[in-house]
Amino acid sequence: MRTRGFEKITKYMDVDFPMPERKTQLSAGYDFCLPEAVTLEPGKLQLVPTGVKAYMQGGEYLGMHIRSSMAVKKHIMLVNNVGIIDADYYNNEDNEGHIMLALLNMGEAPITLPKGERVAQGIFYNYLVADGDGDTEKAVRGGGFGSTSK
Repeated sequence: MRTRGFEKITKYMDVDFPMPERKTQLSAGYDFCLPEAVTLEPGKLQLVPTGVKAYMQGGEYLGMHIRSSMAVKKHIMLVNNVGIIDADYYNNEDNEGHIMLALLNMGEAPITLPKGERVAQGIFYNYLVADGDGDTEKAVRGGGFGSTSK
């Protein structure tokens, strides 16, 4: 049985790019590399594809974080600070669970990030629920990015 990991989405299946991986023995995060070059215009929010989806167990989520080198050296931020990828986002009907990064260039000039650039890192987390949470019926995910409240 598979527990947690990463797969390419269908659109990027034939594109050669590094899959998320931890770079050192004690790294918490899996570095995400870009499957294609992207130019970030200053002051403009852009959804940037990773070409990747993540599978995990119930009671877990994948937290997406900007790499510190992107934030400090290139003035790029992840707009929502931490992206939350729920377990039921995997293989959703809208976008197959494609993890997208909401990036903002805080600098004054465009920045081009090359294919293969390590931009973000994903960390798997466990979470807890409140007492009585199981007393109410929960919806089944019906869509992709930003669809939980639709």
